[in-house]
Amino acid sequence: MPKRYWYIIVTYLITQVSAIVFAPLLMNMGMTRFDAIAVWSVFSFTIATILILFFLKPDMKEENARSDKAGPGKVVLWSIAGVFLALFAQFIAATIEKELLGIPPGSENTMGLMEIAREAPLFILLPVLFAPITEEVIFRKIIFGSIYKKTNFLVAVLVSALVFGAFHFDFKHMLVYFSMGVVFAFLYVKTKRIITPIVAHMAMNSFVVVSQYFVSEEDIRRMQEQMETIFIGGIF
Repeated sequence: MPKRYWYIIVTYLITQVSAIVFAPLLMNMGMTRFDAIAVWSVFSFTIATILILFFLKPDMKEENARSDKAGPGKVVLWSIAGVFLALFAQFIAATIEKELLGIPPGSENTMGLMEIAREAPLFILLPVLFAPITEEVIFRKIIFGSIYKKTNFLVAVLVSALVFGAFHFDFKHMLVYFSMGVVFAFLYVKTKRIITPIVAHMAMNSFVVVSQYFVSEEDIRRMQEQMETIFIGGIF
C-alpha cells in the first residue's frame, strides 16, 4: 500500500482512541461525560477527516480521471438504491441472527451511540457525517480496494467486511455489519466512485438516527420484533 494509506489508517486509529485520554480531561474542566465525549469526538474527527481527505487527494484525482466512473446521475441513483439495499441486507442479517443463532435484535453499539446523542445532540455529527466519510475511505477505498486489485471481489469483500464489523466492537451482530460492508463494497465497484458508498452510508445512518432519536430502547426492540414477524410471515 502507498505510504499515504498508512498515514490515513494511523490518523483514524489515533482519533478512535484519543477520547480515552481527552474526554476525561474535558470532564475535569466541568463538562458532563456525554458533553465531553461529544465535543471531543466532533473536534477530533473534524481534524481527522480533513487530514484523511488531504492524504487522499492523489486518489481523488486518479478516480476523477477514470473514463469508466459513474456520472453524477448514476451516483445519485446508486446512492439512493444503496440505502435500501443496506437496510434490506441488515434486515435479512438480523432475521438470520435471531431465528438461526438466537441473538436478540438491537445493537448495543447503536443504543450506546444514541444515548450519547440524546444527551449531547452535537454528537449526531459523528454517525451522520464523520463516520461515513472516514469508514468508507478506510474500509472500502483502502482495505477493500487494495485487496480487490490483487485478488477478486469475494476475497476483498470478505476481509474488508469482517474488519469493518470488528471495528464496531459489537461482535454479536457481526453478520449485520458484514452485510453492510458487502453492500457498500458493491456500490464502490459498481460506480467506481467512493462518494457513492459515502453518501449511501450517510443517508442510512441519518435514517437510523432520526428514527431512533425520540424512541426508547424498549420501543425499538418491540418494533424490530414486529417487523421481523411481518417479514418472516411474508416470506414463508
